[in-house]
Amino acid sequence: MKELLVLGVGNILLMDEGVGVYAVQELLKDACWPEDRVDFIDGGTFTQDIFYLFQEYEKLLVLDAVRGGRNPGTIYRHEERDLRENKKQALSLHDIDLLDSLKMAGLLGNKPKLTVLGIEPLELSTWKMELTPILQKAFPRYMDIVRHEVREMLHLPEEV
Repeated sequence: MKELLVLGVGNILLMDEGVGVYAVQELLKDACWPEDRVDFIDGGTFTQDIFYLFQEYEKLLVLDAVRGGRNPGTIYRHEERDLRENKKQALSLHDIDLLDSLKMAGLLGNKPKLTVLGIEPLELSTWKMELTPILQKAFPRYMDIVRHEVREMLHLPEEV
């Protein structure tokens, strides 16, 4: 069993909807991750049929666009209980699929600890394969936070 699965979800055809996929693509460019402890997967539009993957991991970090009602580019960190209990947090279809998939994984014997790092999108419905200028500007900071979270989850030192 590996320690961590980093799952980037979203649709890159719909602007900011693809931010989680873009984030995983960036992480795959880094050469610093211990391959025996972490996997990075482009989950695309993520459906419940990949729940079986969760069986192989202690922790699950999901990268996604998250609508929280704040300004575009706002970064959110949620754990499973936040998604289940916070009635103010509007769940996206990805979140609902994710929670159902975790439940199914638990029924099979292993439910990894969930963390979601999301970023508030501006545009989710325009057919264009790029982030909006606002998210392009916020993306480097988001990636810094994502990399920090991965290092924390794996107990790796910060890069100098």
